[in-house]
Amino acid sequence: MNLTEFNQTDRCEHSFCSERSVSLVLYILLYVCSAAVVLLTVCGNLLVIVSIFHFKQLHTPTNTLVLSLAVSDFFIGAFVMTPMFTWSIETCWIFGRIFCIAFWLIDGLLITISIYNIALIAIDRYLALSNPFLYTNTISRRTMCIVIYSNLLVCLTYNIAFYYFNGTFTNSVICPGECLIFWNDFLSVIDLVYSFIFPLSVIIILYTLVFMIAKKHATAIRELNNHTRPKTQKIASHTMKSERKAAKVLGILVSVFLVCLLPYFIYSLLGDVIEQQADTIHKLLIMLYLNSTINPFIYALFYPWFRRCIKLIITLQIFQTDSALINVLS
Repeated sequence: MNLTEFNQTDRCEHSFCSERSVSLVLYILLYVCSAAVVLLTVCGNLLVIVSIFHFKQLHTPTNTLVLSLAVSDFFIGAFVMTPMFTWSIETCWIFGRIFCIAFWLIDGLLITISIYNIALIAIDRYLALSNPFLYTNTISRRTMCIVIYSNLLVCLTYNIAFYYFNGTFTNSVICPGECLIFWNDFLSVIDLVYSFIFPLSVIIILYTLVFMIAKKHATAIRELNNHTRPKTQKIASHTMKSERKAAKVLGILVSVFLVCLLPYFIYSLLGDVIEQQADTIHKLLIMLYLNSTINPFIYALFYPWFRRCIKLIITLQIFQTDSALINVLS
């Protein structure tokens, strides 16, 4: 994923670390706030991971995708946020050339996995709402695991190939005190299509269809409520309501993701129009990473089962015998 797209030549010119111009109190406050964000990201997503992994009732195909998203968000908090916050506060890259290359490789891998996880969630919701009977009979957790592992393999292969053909591993020039890797124009276009245009097109198109279907379901539910109906119809109505709620919550998840993601990519697209600044890129990347912090709060706000899981985890009840069978959906 092209995360350092600057309108510069392939050589270092006037690269140096700027002097720190903030007071000691502000400097310490920035580190404390950064540590708090990292801790919230790691702990919040860890709660999602433990909840879905531990409780049997949450072992559904959709939650398997949510688990995959939480894992990628967890690793963003654990391995990407700390170097980026440090780089932004120090205004200087202090971790060396090797870790610089590793940082962008890990960053690109995790971000592309997150983007395609969101796209897979959109596909999952569309299939579940458009043809629920076919979805129930064909989509299982095993099938979803195969899809997730395939997504991981494709993203890993893409990122390694991208950096290899760009010459990053062999002949890249990294300026002293900086961690900027320069891409050629052809690879930048390929990366833009793969990491941004294609997955976001899928997300927008499918969620438009999802909400159209959800609207039809809402109309059907209202019609059913106007008549006395047998138990099977009540079950169907409850199922449609559950699917609509899941689509709504995941729609909010996608919306927040887009709000965090779009500013960076829009700024990157303006590379030939405006002179881009490293400080601005840092801020936009941090905004992108904050999506990983926000996601667990979305679950806590809209999913009662997640709040119950948090209570069970914090009170250590998950270590009791047969705790995995506790009913967290009621």
